[in-house]
Amino acid sequence: MVTGLIGRKIGMTQLFTADGTVLPATVLKAGPCVVVQAKTVETDGYEAVQIGLVEDKPIKANKATAGHFKKAGVPPTRVRLEVKVKAGGDPVKAGDQVGVSIFADGDRVDVIGTSRGKGFQGVVRRHHFRGGAASHGSMFHRAPGSIGASSYPSRVVKGMRMGGHMGADRVTVRNLKVIRVDAENNLILVEGAVPGGPGGYLTIRKAIAAKPIRVRQEPPKKKGKK
Repeated sequence: MVTGLIGRKIGMTQLFTADGTVLPATVLKAGPCVVVQAKTVETDGYEAVQIGLVEDKPIKANKATAGHFKKAGVPPTRVRLEVKVKAGGDPVKAGDQVGVSIFADGDRVDVIGTSRGKGFQGVVRRHHFRGGAASHGSMFHRAPGSIGASSYPSRVVKGMRMGGHMGADRVTVRNLKVIRVDAENNLILVEGAVPGGPGGYLTIRKAIAAKPIRVRQEPPKKKGKK
C-alpha cells in the first residue's frame, strides 16, 4: 500500500463542528497519481514506489524521461516522488493509479512543502533581533551590532546570524488531522496550515510518528450551594 501522495495547495477555509467549534482548515488537491516505477528488495534492495502527479497540462519530455515513462506505460508527468510502501499491503505495479482514498477521516498526516520566499531580509525580521533605541539621538536602529572580535579569531565565525535570503525552505508540518476526504474531486481537508502559497506542490504522507487523537472533555460542573 502506498503511504503518500503528491498534491497542490488550494487555499484555506474554516469548518464548523457539531458543537459549533470553528476549525481552521487547508484544502489540498491530492493526486491522482500514477505509479511510474515499483522498487523491490530483489532488484533495488528496498521497497518503494515512484509516483507522478497527473495534471491537465501535458509536458515535453526528453528521450531519457520519455523512455522511463514509456516502460511504465503512462504519460510523462512534471512532478515525481518516491514514497515508501506499507509492509503487508497489496502489491503495487507500474501503471497503477493512486488516489486520495488512501486517507480517511481522522487520520494523521505529515505535509511537506516549500515555504514562501521573502527575499533578502535583515536581522530584525530574519532572526528577530531587538534593534536599538528609536529616539534620543540614537543612530543604531536595525543594525546587527558586532559580528566578531578583531584580535582573535580575526574572522567571522560560521553560523553568525546576519542578513540574507529568507524563506523558500523545505518545511515539514507533522501530525495534521484529516477533517474530510472528497474522493470524487481528489480533495482532502486538513486541520491547520501548511507551508507555501496557493498552487504550490506538496507531499502528503501518512504520519511517521502519529499522535493519538485526544477527545475533548467538558469541564466538571460546579455544585451549587445548598
